[in-house]
Amino acid sequence: MAKNSKQTSAKVAKQASSILRDGRTSAKSKSVAASALAQAKKGK
Repeated sequence: MAKNSKQTSAKVAKQASSILRDGRTSAKSKSVAASALAQAKKGK
């Protein structure tokens, strides 16, 4: 299986983080946000 070299941008990762912290979002939205964060660059 080929390794995925794509990474989520910092701007998208920040939005995904806020979606996960918001209690009003659906489970599907949280799943997509978690996936985006999983592909984000680690560290600062």
